[in-house]
Amino acid sequence: MNVPARLTRLLPTRRDYAGTAQWWRGDVMAGITVGLVALPLALAFGISAGLSAQAGLVTAIVAGLVAGVLGGSNVQVSGPTGAMAVVLAPIVAQHGTNGVLVAGIMAGVVITLAGVFGLGRYLEFAPWPVIEGFTVGIAVIIFLQQVPAALGVAKPDGEQTAVVAGRSLWRFLHGAGDGRAVLVVVVVAALMLGLPRLHRAIPASLVAVLVATVGVAVLNPDIALIGALPHSLPSPGLPDVNVATVRALLGPALAIALLGSLESLLSAKVADGMVDGPAHQPDRELFGQGLANIISPLFGGMPATGAIARTAVNVRAGARTRVSAIVHSLLLVLIVLFGSGLVSQIPVAALAGVLMVTAARMVERHNVRAVVNATRGDAVVLGATAAFTIAFDLITAVEIGVAIAAGLALRNTARAATVNVEATELSPGEGHRLLHDGIAVYRLDGSLFFGAAQRFLTELTEISDVRVVILRFADMQVLDATGAHALQETIAELEGRGITVLLKGLRPDHLRTLEAVGAIDRLRTERHVFDTLDDAVAHARTHLAPAA
Repeated sequence: MNVPARLTRLLPTRRDYAGTAQWWRGDVMAGITVGLVALPLALAFGISAGLSAQAGLVTAIVAGLVAGVLGGSNVQVSGPTGAMAVVLAPIVAQHGTNGVLVAGIMAGVVITLAGVFGLGRYLEFAPWPVIEGFTVGIAVIIFLQQVPAALGVAKPDGEQTAVVAGRSLWRFLHGAGDGRAVLVVVVVAALMLGLPRLHRAIPASLVAVLVATVGVAVLNPDIALIGALPHSLPSPGLPDVNVATVRALLGPALAIALLGSLESLLSAKVADGMVDGPAHQPDRELFGQGLANIISPLFGGMPATGAIARTAVNVRAGARTRVSAIVHSLLLVLIVLFGSGLVSQIPVAALAGVLMVTAARMVERHNVRAVVNATRGDAVVLGATAAFTIAFDLITAVEIGVAIAAGLALRNTARAATVNVEATELSPGEGHRLLHDGIAVYRLDGSLFFGAAQRFLTELTEISDVRVVILRFADMQVLDATGAHALQETIAELEGRGITVLLKGLRPDHLRTLEAVGAIDRLRTERHVFDTLDDAVAHARTHLAPAA
């Protein structure tokens, strides 16, 4: 399919709003609910990324609207997320705000192209232990990032989150902190954990932040506030771009693109399981998220992804169409226009409390328990991914996690390759008589590839007291060049000991591989390749005749 045809399939259609006449009331209420939930999170993630509360709010508005209209899910809500904030923080430290804007646009281009060229279906299949592992790691990092603000301590120098958190705690214990900030965090956490028990529909994070803000205003303690916000959306404009900047940000941009793609597709898949309706379109989801990430930085926003928590709130509040995501963004616009004065009075410690509770809720304990209890390998993948996320960065962690998962899968596949004495296709007693006569029939099961070839070679060449070996390939699933080479060496080893080797049941793909490495040329010349077991056994007996 050519590119124009692909683009046509990725563009919005009237079908996107099918059912709006039926569901619009629920969509509007869901949009208002998720907008109220998104407000404190957007502010907090903007600050957590090292940018500003304004950047987080602009991202929720712009990216939320663009991805909501153009994305591949009817109920997805996009915006700044904790995982993205973790990735952006070191980019801000090294390249500044302009670097984040440039990297965001570059990542948006990559994600958009991934959607255009149909990569969505492939990016969805990240190993579950890796996903849970980096979720745990991200949750730990988000929690640790809030420690300085939660303790009322000036953020110590350093780029490693755990080290900075440790230094902040040390300073607090030595009298450099502010107990009032800790009190604000405790109040916010208590309200966020307690209010849902009264009624699930209460926007607990928003109520908690409002209570903290009013309390600070009444008691007038001198603690850090968000500060002034603009009363309108910023005008669009291009960041400073040059060749050197693009080269320096290529790696970070690819990291942002990978995270944005995976998190958005994962969130959309979760939403599919929560609502009755058409499943999301992965390629279109990437296309919409990519354009959202191109447009958001033009307004000073940060890169965004589909947000699992906000999407879940949206669905549970009654959303069924894209109207809810649009209403969510419009509500945030109204807050910017008419409520920025109140938002500017929110204590930074209150947002730290929101993120700490959010981080704790990110970890689905039953999922982690299920992965850890599944197999030892899955537990290793989860633990390694989480540890490397905390110690290094998300992309390194995902790369290592996927590599470990692939290695374990390779090991399991290699173990599935077996060599067995076969007597099931012979008449009763025939198999034992063949062995007594010096003929052994071996069935090759599973996969004979580079992960299993050496073990195959070792097992097969250990046979003794046999004059003819028949190798059955009917159950062999995978044979690569390494396996074919191992087979060639095995045949040479056996024939060097005076054992004749016959092959039976070669599939065309196996035959091509063996021909490519020259492993079958001489056997075919000597007519030692057969289609049926009876023919192979009959020929084997002719090799026993001289010794009779």
